[in-house]
Amino acid sequence: MNLDDLQLKFYNVGLSYKKADVNVRGVFNITKEDQVLLLKEAKENGCEGLFVVSTCNRTEITGFAKHPFELISLLVKYSKGNLEDFINVSNVYKNKAAVNHIFNVGVGLDSQILGDYEIVGQLKNSFIQAKKIGVINTYLERLMNLVLQASKDVKNNTKLSSGTTSVSYAAIQYIIDNIPNYNEKKILNFGLGDIGKNTCKNILEYTDNKNITLINRTEDKAIAFNKIHPEVAIKNISELSQEINNTDILIVSTGANFPTITKNYIKKGKELLILDLSMPKNVDISLKKIEGITLINVDELSKITDKTIETRKQEIPITEEIIEQYKNEFNDWISYRKFVPAVNALKESLQTIQSHEIDFHRKKINNFNEEHAEIVTSHMIQKITTQFVKHLKDEETAVDQSIEVISKIFNLKELSLNGND
Repeated sequence: MNLDDLQLKFYNVGLSYKKADVNVRGVFNITKEDQVLLLKEAKENGCEGLFVVSTCNRTEITGFAKHPFELISLLVKYSKGNLEDFINVSNVYKNKAAVNHIFNVGVGLDSQILGDYEIVGQLKNSFIQAKKIGVINTYLERLMNLVLQASKDVKNNTKLSSGTTSVSYAAIQYIIDNIPNYNEKKILNFGLGDIGKNTCKNILEYTDNKNITLINRTEDKAIAFNKIHPEVAIKNISELSQEINNTDILIVSTGANFPTITKNYIKKGKELLILDLSMPKNVDISLKKIEGITLINVDELSKITDKTIETRKQEIPITEEIIEQYKNEFNDWISYRKFVPAVNALKESLQTIQSHEIDFHRKKINNFNEEHAEIVTSHMIQKITTQFVKHLKDEETAVDQSIEVISKIFNLKELSLNGND
């Protein structure tokens, strides 16, 4: 795929919490393994610019295609969803709208919990994954670099992320608000992905609870976490059932593609709070019907942060101003890439004229000073091209039209670029 190919457009296709509930999002979730397969297939088909994000709140593909259906087909193929359901809950953004969407996601404006800063890490990891496979081009490299800069700027210079409200934090806030004597309760954290790690850290930071146990399917990760946080006890996956029935609060963030916690793990009469932070759901929904079991999922947790959200909403205008600065920088870069070929072609055309004229006058004029003529005409070429660049950079300039005019005057090959409108 060539960025200069006029057939290609920049798209973001996917679904999020805005139109799709937790069940639908779970169906369209793409596992890490399938993301790799998706990216490899895209590369085999000639794609050079694409990455995939699949979190508890959204599944999206961002990249270049002749038609958005190319990306939609990949999303449907590597999830468990179907095209009809996708159409009912999807969003398709094109060119500038897609760029705007990526910025909004990256700074937390488009998060289910406004200002959720976890998304920027997920976005970055998705980009790194695509880059390793070889499906990141210069356009996406520049865009992601500026999105990360904007995110950092918003983090440092606004209160959009004040209160550290995220899914993992909301889980702890739920415990604090709803469980009497929560510091004395036994907590079992099952799963050690990004959300699992952050949840454990938040328990340690925001409570005085010392009864925390961690189980992860890959025990090496749990042991590594324990070295940094020795106050957290580590148990083997084989002890899961026993530990569940010894605990008061179970936090699940295993990231599996199927329920990892079923009623078979729960003894009859057991009272237990289960917080399912996974996407798709990793706790069998039938547990809700069992007396003594309280099961809370991601969507329910997002409702408990209203007070913090109101504070954050006041930061939206300044956040949008920051985004606009970085978007303008990106657009300037696009414009520069757009007219540089035209400027270079104009310069080459003028140099050809220069060479012919000097050659002509050398034959016609006695004692013709070829060196002086070359110096003078080279300065003229430089001034002409510099003036052309200034003209193209002017806000009121219609760049495509100006390039087309120059191309016709100097018989240059077609240099106009579309696809960024």
